[in-house]
Amino acid sequence: MRIHELGHVVLYVTNLARSADFYRDTLGFTEIARTWPMALFSGGRTHHELLLIEVGGVPQPERAREMRPGLYHIGFKIGDGPGAAKQAYQELRAQGVTIVGTADHTVTHSLYILDPDGNELELYADIGDAWRTDPSAILTPAKPLRF
Repeated sequence: MRIHELGHVVLYVTNLARSADFYRDTLGFTEIARTWPMALFSGGRTHHELLLIEVGGVPQPERAREMRPGLYHIGFKIGDGPGAAKQAYQELRAQGVTIVGTADHTVTHSLYILDPDGNELELYADIGDAWRTDPSAILTPAKPLRF
């Protein structure tokens, strides 16, 4: 057996409407369906890349930066080139989205944000394709990303 690609991510959320609206309206995912207790989204690559399921409870934003076993973040590609990350940064700030960090990873420019339940998301733009010929490029230490 061999994994061919990451198919989808499923998140439990405290409030389906709030989270689904965030992923659709703020991050621009195409909503495929919303039927309580779930909503499905696609970026167009496959039938769905994201599934949200409402389970209630209270958001846990303090969990996002803890170093503990479990999910750290989910990465979503937002474009190519430094302009894509800069534009996203400006849009997210204007919408009041919590930005917890930025990084120049040489092969990507990354923004780290929290969704309404405190799940950390990496929004990244590819910067060239040096990693295709030199896979070690992805190990380059992160540098501050300045806009």
